Amino acid sequence: MNLRGLDLNLLVILDALLDEAHVSRAADRLGLSQPAASAALQRCRQLFRDPLLERGRGTMRLTAKAETLRAPLKSLLAGVTDLVDPPDLPLAQIRQTLRIAMADYPALFVTAPLVAGLRDSAPGIDLVVQPWHGAEAARAALIDGGSDLAISVFPGEGDDIRREELLVEEYRIALRPDHPATVGFDLDRWLAYPHVLVSGRGETRSPLDGELARLGRSRRVGLVLPSFGMVADVLRGSDMIAMLPSRVIRAVGDLVDLPPPIPVAGFPLHLAWHRRREKDAGLQHVARLLAGLLR
Repeated sequence: MNLRGLDLNLLVILDALLDEAHVSRAADRLGLSQPAASAALQRCRQLFRDPLLERGRGTMRLTAKAETLRAPLKSLLAGVTDLVDPPDLPLAQIRQTLRIAMADYPALFVTAPLVAGLRDSAPGIDLVVQPWHGAEAARAALIDGGSDLAISVFPGEGDDIRREELLVEEYRIALRPDHPATVGFDLDRWLAYPHVLVSGRGETRSPLDGELARLGRSRRVGLVLPSFGMVADVLRGSDMIAMLPSRVIRAVGDLVDLPPPIPVAGFPLHLAWHRRREKDAGLQHVARLLAGLLR
């Protein structure tokens, strides 16, 4: 095709349309009228020979072609920005919204101090903490631009993902101070009481159950909760027991903290973003703050 006839602004509008999957919201985001955004969508449809956005039941959805365009379009626009290389704004003058994908651990520990840190250093940066749908979903969102940062367990960098290891966490056993299992705590006493399992997807099993099965043992999962923040109150008022990341137990402060009676592997926690955002001053500032809070 003849690149001289391509309007780069059209790709900027397409990027917003694909992010929002909604013409009016994309128009508001870019400061355009709805008719202008609709006209741009029609031009994009002609350019890519695809509907790009299709009407569903009361909403719009991206076509398969549109989904394949999201990540390369983000990278292309980021590359143009790097090429033009506008002068760096002081942090205090940055106006930006950043979307962070993370589970409630570590959100329990970083959200409030991160907001406080931004208030003092970059008050124009707004945050959206996104619902957690697992590490693979977080990786995909970094690639297609649905998320700007993610805190998770990322097994490798690949896919142009930049990651930093923040910490290595270990699991501990938590129960109330006067729990009958605390005296002579061992595997049998651990398994004699119902367990609390934290799962954002409502799963009733975890890798621990596989480890127990290899020993010819099993446990009763008496309660599944979506958030670590809900566990402490349950433990204080019941005979239930939970296996939690050590920092969760330390943050609560009034629960008994015991080592697991069988070897249980810990996990690393990584901070990740797409490499096209390496020169994004606002994102990198938030990344530094997060790293400082978790290391």
